[in-house]
Amino acid sequence: MTQKDLQIFVNGTVNYFKQLTDSGAQMDVPFLKKPGETVALDITGVIGISGVKKGIIYFTASSDMLRDVVKTILGTENPDLASIVDIAGEIANTIAGNAREAFGADFMISIPLVVEGPPKNIRIPNEVPVFVIPIRWKDHRSFLVVGIQ
Repeated sequence: MTQKDLQIFVNGTVNYFKQLTDSGAQMDVPFLKKPGETVALDITGVIGISGVKKGIIYFTASSDMLRDVVKTILGTENPDLASIVDIAGEIANTIAGNAREAFGADFMISIPLVVEGPPKNIRIPNEVPVFVIPIRWKDHRSFLVVGIQ
C-alpha cells in the first residue's frame, strides 16, 4: 500500500465527518500496527476487501463517540443501542465505498460486520503492513485500521 493509497482512506474518513456531522474530524499521524497488537475500542465496523486488492479495513470507536454521531446525524437525544452499533458499520462501509470509487470496480467490498468489544476473529494477511489512522472528532478518538495488499 502506498502513501497515496492510504491518503484515499484518510480523505474518505475526513469527508464522512465533514458531510454528515456538524464538525469535521482530524487525523493524527498514522502508524504501523505491531504484530499481535489489538487496536479496538467498544464497537468496530469491519469491511473485507477482495478482488485486485485483498485485506480488511475497520473503523473502531467508543460507544460514546458513536452515540454522539447518531445524535448529530439523526437529531435524536437518546439513540438506541441498535442505532449506535449500526453507525459503526455505516462509517466503515462509507469509507470503503469511497475507496472503491478511487480504486475501481475490481476493489470489491463486503457488507459490514459489526463487533462489540475487541474483535477476536478478524484476519488480516500477515504479509501486509497494517496502518492505524487515529481520528479525533469533537472530544472523541477512534481509529481506522487498513490492512490491504
